[in-house]
Amino acid sequence: MNNNLTVCIAFLGNPDYDSRVTNLSNSLHNDGYRVRIIGFDWQTSGFKSQFGEKSIFQLKKRGSSLFFYIKFAFILLRELLSTKAGIYFAEDIYTLPFVVLVSKLKRGKVYYESRELYAYLGGLRNQKKLQNAIKKIEKFFIRHVEWVITTGKMDSEFLENFYGIKNTIVLRNLPLLQSPDKIIDLRSELGIPEDHKILLYQGVILDGRGISLIIKSMSFVEKTHLVILGQGEKEKSFKRLAAELRVADRIHFMGVVPQPKLINYTTGADIGVALIENISISYYYALPNKLFEYIMAGLPVLCSDLPQMQEIVKSYNVGLSINIDDDKNIVEALVQMISDEKLLNDCRVNCKLASKELNWVSEYSKVKNLLFG
Repeated sequence: MNNNLTVCIAFLGNPDYDSRVTNLSNSLHNDGYRVRIIGFDWQTSGFKSQFGEKSIFQLKKRGSSLFFYIKFAFILLRELLSTKAGIYFAEDIYTLPFVVLVSKLKRGKVYYESRELYAYLGGLRNQKKLQNAIKKIEKFFIRHVEWVITTGKMDSEFLENFYGIKNTIVLRNLPLLQSPDKIIDLRSELGIPEDHKILLYQGVILDGRGISLIIKSMSFVEKTHLVILGQGEKEKSFKRLAAELRVADRIHFMGVVPQPKLINYTTGADIGVALIENISISYYYALPNKLFEYIMAGLPVLCSDLPQMQEIVKSYNVGLSINIDDDKNIVEALVQMISDEKLLNDCRVNCKLASKELNWVSEYSKVKNLLFG
């Protein structure tokens, strides 16, 4: 096949659980491209490496982080060197240097998916040396890419000002326009009473995502359960917190769900929560895919009043955005939402209307000619 019609996507994560890689690769397939995906998994219990056009390699993250990244770099370089493509996608800062270096050898274009402001991730806020190292790495390699693809307008503006570049393009992380093929009855599966509301968090289980705030609020809001879909390094600490606050019986960790089946679970809840905390610039500009996945599933949203999330929620009237600096605001908002059926019903109707615009195909069609034309 013509190498110009081959796209290689490199991602430090499991693409089966990542909506952006899944949607992008499917769209490229539909447009006639051959797609080669290189991914990694170190979190899924019992995972075994998979090989083929979509290769996902098992990594182990025990002991030295340095050994983890050396093995990751070795595998990624090996796979990139064996792949000839016209376009290479670096799906994160971790793959960016290797993708740029190999693409120069292969004479291919590089697109950098700046999903986050990586030097300002919440988990790095107290690691200044690592932050500075990431800034230097990104500053050098970002100048060797064809396009820097961001997930929000404010992210593009920040990167353009910070690095003095002009080649950014916004491609929001929106879900496919879809309906569930089989709604998962979370009440039946988890033993939740019919008159209790189900709050849903889906995504990576980390600090700064508002999970601890919701768990703490559960102590003051009765007849509510929190379902968590995802995995991450803070799962054990959040389980301990729930036990300490004596709400563990109302917190349900269900693990990760493959992207094609996710909406079946999402639709089974009543309210989607996205209480991103303002602990870094990257989080301040957050516009997470979970927000749009809730909307696609018809779930009223409760989110923090960070600018890009608040704009979506207010523009489409799909929920409430609140200041989460005061715990009382979260409790009051939860009480309001679970007790006001009219509010919930109005939000559900607005979600369905918004989803006709806030979907991947609509978003992708705005930029594909610029990227691939």
